[in-house]
Amino acid sequence: MIVRLAEERDFSGFLGLAAQVEHWFGPMVDDPGFHNAVNKQIRRSTALVAVSSEPGLLGGLLFGPKAPTYHIRWLVVSEEARGRGVGRALLADATRRFVQGQGTIEVVTFGADHPGAIASGARAFYERLGFTPAEPTDPGPEGGSRQIYRRPAI
Repeated sequence: MIVRLAEERDFSGFLGLAAQVEHWFGPMVDDPGFHNAVNKQIRRSTALVAVSSEPGLLGGLLFGPKAPTYHIRWLVVSEEARGRGVGRALLADATRRFVQGQGTIEVVTFGADHPGAIASGARAFYERLGFTPAEPTDPGPEGGSRQIYRRPAI
């Protein structure tokens, strides 16, 4: 597996990843706002992808690199690659590339009562990487609860 900066040619791969998680996050594949966000992050070189010799992306990450609060804007691992260290590798690479000094890294993930909280493994994933649950935040576009998770940047 290789983690690298995303390129324009990876856009369709981001849509493929989004299609796999729309049932948890709400519509993205046909959402112009999502398209614009992905393209903007690719142009700014703040989007990462994990690839292998197999076709398609193993995972993708959009990162907000502004200190002192860094943001994981979007992190998805393909269904086939979950549990193989892809998410961990994407986040480690983002931290190495984008985090400069003190601060915190934040991500908005499922609230404890959201059906995706257990099924996706997102909360457990972030907790294994040292994130702790913080305050609740606005519901997702599908109406499900959301919570901020936070950890020290370094």
